[in-house]
Amino acid sequence: MKRKNKVTMNDIARAAGVSQATVSLVLNQSRNIKLSDETRQRVIAVAGELGYDRLPAIHSPRNQEEIALLISSLQSFDPFVDAITQAREAAWRNEVLLTVYDYGDDSELALNIIRQLEKRNCVGIILASPVTCVADMSAFQDCTTLPLVLLNQRDPDSPLLPSFVPDDYANAFQMTRHLLSQGVTRIAHITGESWMEATRQRLAGYQAALIQAGIEPKAEWVQQTNWQFNESYQATVTLLALDERPEAIFCASDWLAIGCYQALSTHGVSIPQQMRVAGYDDQKISEQMTPPLTSIQLPYGELGRLAVEYLCNAEDAATHLTLAGRLKVRLSSGANL
Repeated sequence: MKRKNKVTMNDIARAAGVSQATVSLVLNQSRNIKLSDETRQRVIAVAGELGYDRLPAIHSPRNQEEIALLISSLQSFDPFVDAITQAREAAWRNEVLLTVYDYGDDSELALNIIRQLEKRNCVGIILASPVTCVADMSAFQDCTTLPLVLLNQRDPDSPLLPSFVPDDYANAFQMTRHLLSQGVTRIAHITGESWMEATRQRLAGYQAALIQAGIEPKAEWVQQTNWQFNESYQATVTLLALDERPEAIFCASDWLAIGCYQALSTHGVSIPQQMRVAGYDDQKISEQMTPPLTSIQLPYGELGRLAVEYLCNAEDAATHLTLAGRLKVRLSSGANL
């Protein structure tokens, strides 16, 4: 008997026209991030139609036995892994143990973990998100007296809660300025879902750089996607079909840049001679692309280290640190022409 293929979150994301991150937030019943009811209902409906059977469990508030997960090496293409690596090393230097829990964006599970941590010799808690976001942290603050800091997320309604985040606005501004310095003025932007703080900040930085240069941003230059390759591919095709097509395309992630590269290759547009391209995140694959991709190296490692040192030093200042990344110039933006 042939086994039925397992339905994944990526399957649901493709069918619903959203990102895998959105599917995860909906299926894990996250209320920290503001998603529209229409989006939530669409994802749930699609999940049901596809036969997705891993619905979020309801966690009992009783005390739970703890299982420690020890990983010799954590491998992923997500650049946020750098934050975990540097946080672990900073903890070791300060003679404390960093224990990583993956709570799957299930707030009730996270609260149960925190209750367990209060019974142990815990220096403090880092609440981290792999996606830069604005979140409601009131439930976490109300449930513990342990020091809390936010990593890669912030809560505007909790001004005393320390946060350590990358400066997506400054990074996008920096990248757009770089493209402008290459002599182009028509710069398009392929971005992600509008609910994401990272998307909004990168778009704002891109637009600000154009305005500072005396260039009015055009709505048709901005193409929104759900972070999927095929969406980026189609967005690039749409840009190429404009009466006055862009001279450069700034992609809001390196993964989006891959779809952009594929579309340009299919349509016989050479990089960077006929189209300059830039990415964001500086993933390992960036240097291996043809031509190598200009990108922004995010300061996740330093942010993770600083979050740990803040707790180890028992600081109590309302620190809100944003760090800009490093521009990594490669051939795709035309800098070496």
